[in-house]
Amino acid sequence: MEYSKGFKARMVQRMSGVDAMSASALSKDVGVSQPTLSKWLRLASTASQSDFFESGFRKVTTMTGKRPQDWTAEEKLQIVLESASLPADEVGGYLRSKGLYESHLEQWRSQMLDGLHSKTSGNKKTKKKPQSKQVRKLEQELARKEKALAEAAALLVLKKKAQSIWGDEDESTPRKKEK
Repeated sequence: MEYSKGFKARMVQRMSGVDAMSASALSKDVGVSQPTLSKWLRLASTASQSDFFESGFRKVTTMTGKRPQDWTAEEKLQIVLESASLPADEVGGYLRSKGLYESHLEQWRSQMLDGLHSKTSGNKKTKKKPQSKQVRKLEQELARKEKALAEAAALLVLKKKAQSIWGDEDESTPRKKEK
């Protein structure tokens, strides 16, 4: 069956809008098969399918098809800047149109701030922190104590071997009398 572009656009909008429905739920609601609805959504999300919609209908904002880890640093920066300029109630829709979540935006924002912080605070060689000196000192002390413990364990083993070979004391020889 042939469906109009307007009908397709409305179905895609219902699957990707603010109160998005799944393709299977929409399929039961309108009587169009789930694979067909999924195909329309997939076609609408690709940039090359811009003629999918008629000009008379509102164009559906669609995802880019990119995974968040595939975005370049420049694109991430642009998303962070654009979302910062939007009112709070429009940020969610903007992120959905890009195929992103709030967590991605927060992660990227913190990465940007960390990058700026590290650039401004450490243009010279990174200085060793006092904590690293303390850690190194504690590691050296731990190594010294481990060596001492190993030596004590070896002496204990030798003492046990000597006792097993020679016995505790020679009981056959009398002790010298003390004067």
